[in-house]
Amino acid sequence: MTRPADVLQQMLRSDSAKPRITTYDDTDGPTRGERIELSARVLSNWVSKAANALQDEFDVAPGSVVHLDLPPHWRTAYWALATWSVGGAVALDDTEPADLLVTTAPDAAAASDSPAVLVTLAGLARAAAVPVPSGVMDEAKELSTHGDQFAAWEEPADDDLALVHGGGRTAYAEVVVPHASAGERRHLTTTSTADFLAACLALWASDGSVVLSRGAAPADVLADRSRTEGAVGP
Repeated sequence: MTRPADVLQQMLRSDSAKPRITTYDDTDGPTRGERIELSARVLSNWVSKAANALQDEFDVAPGSVVHLDLPPHWRTAYWALATWSVGGAVALDDTEPADLLVTTAPDAAAASDSPAVLVTLAGLARAAAVPVPSGVMDEAKELSTHGDQFAAWEEPADDDLALVHGGGRTAYAEVVVPHASAGERRHLTTTSTADFLAACLALWASDGSVVLSRGAAPADVLADRSRTEGAVGP
């Protein structure tokens, strides 16, 4: 059985410098025009910081549920991997009682019954651009203080809950389904966080990589990106 944390380690062993996720941002707002590319080494660094925060600050462990109220994005990828690295379950909707909320919405963070983390999507953000509710972690400001190396206190069991979405519950033994084509680089335009995470896990487990275009871009722009990035799709 391959777990998400195993997938990350496999990428580091295979080629730690190879691009694993590249994000183009065509959304209206401050991140428009960004292109962010993460190698396995850089992705692992972000995962370690987030996993240390989850474990040390919020006591997330096997049996805990983390609600990721985030769009398809490179930051979403490392928060999901971090949750799986500490053995928690990723919930992509609010049907499951959560021990922690990770969100881009200050109002949701302020209203949450559980502790919350406010995520700023901008690549170079060093603090949230909006007021952070009292008691909420400002990810852009505080995540960098956590360590670059991570060791889990507990490992999840095969039948522990790994993913909750749309009424479905997926155990750790089933959450990683490798892509059929080894080493494929795929261009995604999905707006579904569940589909995005599933594609990331599948492609990474097969030593592949992801190109994500967020927002609305003309078909010719997307096609040119696919050619430039050597990617299949969208």
